[in-house]
Amino acid sequence: MVSQEQRRRQLAREKFLRQQQRRTQARRKSHVRNAVIASVLGVILVGSVALYTTDVLKGDDKKDNASAEVTPSASPSKAPDPCEKAAAGKVKELTFKKEPAITVDKTAKYTMDLQTTCGDIGITMDAAKTPRTVNSFNFLVNKGYLDHTKCHRLTTQGIYVLQCGDPQGTGMGGPGYTIPDENLKDSRLKGDVYPAGTVAMANQFNAQTGEGKNSGGSQFFLVFQDSPLPANYTPFGTVSEAGMKVLKKIADAGAQPADPQTYNTAPNATVVINKATVKKS
Repeated sequence: MVSQEQRRRQLAREKFLRQQQRRTQARRKSHVRNAVIASVLGVILVGSVALYTTDVLKGDDKKDNASAEVTPSASPSKAPDPCEKAAAGKVKELTFKKEPAITVDKTAKYTMDLQTTCGDIGITMDAAKTPRTVNSFNFLVNKGYLDHTKCHRLTTQGIYVLQCGDPQGTGMGGPGYTIPDENLKDSRLKGDVYPAGTVAMANQFNAQTGEGKNSGGSQFFLVFQDSPLPANYTPFGTVSEAGMKVLKKIADAGAQPADPQTYNTAPNATVVINKATVKKS
């Protein structure tokens, strides 16, 4: 006969095993989630040797991006294209050897205005918190780097962002240099959530290996709905109220199925930045 003490120990072991099983399942779900997000938003960096496919928003160049592990299907929509025809003009093919010297006023705020085919998206940028990021955009925009470029990726499941800033329109382009991560302890990023209206940098950071820090380029994403993301992506701007209405219009039109080569889920709306400007507020 099993004694009371033996029975107590047996129940304790069973409880411990159940706890271990739940922890294992939770870790597995977390790994799958990271892989899914990575494949949706993976982009590669200029001059990078390896592609990191296990984490979220990867940044700029090279076709190795096709090695992303999982591709969740986007939600195709039959909504008509709500945007206008792009203005005449071509994307400039510009590459720079190094990050530009700081010229912005670190005590000031700047506004980047994206004049898109879907409407104007104003972005307020804080040079005090993200001086090198703001300086980089000030430099690139004044060179016409973003003019006539497409916003190449829209995600409408899990996380809710529109990704832009790649002259190639594939998720593989960049300016030729990288900038460091900034402002990762911003108070807005509580609970690993990027709130609606946040504008942040894509990069190559891999949370599992710790590699890919300080790898921002020119690609950035605009959050149109609160999105669960670890605080690994420089939050450098906030979308204006009018800009949020434009983002909603783009999001409502839905996204296309993932491209088998680039893993992009392109917006159904034709989102082209006709002209970008930066000015001191």
